Amino acid sequence: MFKNLSEKPFFYPALVMGMSLILASFALGYFVSKIRNDGETITSTGSSKVRVMSDSAKMSGAIVRTAFEYDLKSGYANIASDAKIMEAFLTEKGLTKEEYSIQPVSVNEVYQYNEGSQNLPKKYEFRQTIEINSTDIDKVEGFANSVSSLVNKNVLFQSYGLQYLYSGLAEKRVELLSSAIQDAKARAAEIARGGGSSVGKLKSSTSGVVQVLSPNSIEVSDYGSYDTSTREKDIMVTVRATFNLR
Repeated sequence: MFKNLSEKPFFYPALVMGMSLILASFALGYFVSKIRNDGETITSTGSSKVRVMSDSAKMSGAIVRTAFEYDLKSGYANIASDAKIMEAFLTEKGLTKEEYSIQPVSVNEVYQYNEGSQNLPKKYEFRQTIEINSTDIDKVEGFANSVSSLVNKNVLFQSYGLQYLYSGLAEKRVELLSSAIQDAKARAAEIARGGGSSVGKLKSSTSGVVQVLSPNSIEVSDYGSYDTSTREKDIMVTVRATFNLR
């Protein structure tokens, strides 16, 4: 039988081609298997959160006066008088000169859009900004809660709001990254267990933005957030981690 087959003109070429395909399939099977084994990973996300207490407070605002163009001198005099009253008020609330600053006066024209306003004299606004920054949060809160009483002294103070700040954010971020990766590993392990695998070494990780939130808030942002409205804060960090499977 083999003799008859060998006499056919295409027997040997076909035999060589068949053997080549068999060898190639073995080689390809080994190559694919190797890639699959070397590349088996699992990716999961993890997060970590800690509650902290703000360690400083900041408040800013401005005393404001207005005057017409023919009475600019009184405008300057009035805001200088208001600044002295404000400085005495700050001292009364226990704030030292190291904890606040009074900026130079700025003067800007107030544009009037009433009918016939083109015939009115020009009006100017005098504004002097005051900034308070202290690690004694109680003092800043005391000032903020009583600043409205300045109206009794004919001083108009426009508040820009009270902010609570935390200075240890960089250190907390490092601490939270470690625990966030552990959280990601625990989640990956649960998923891998269902597939009959276990989690090995960390292959790579990417940290998300830091979120500084009011307590129990879920209003996170893709670009990170820093809530300054509350004395207590939640600092949260997320990571995306990839682990080898074994």
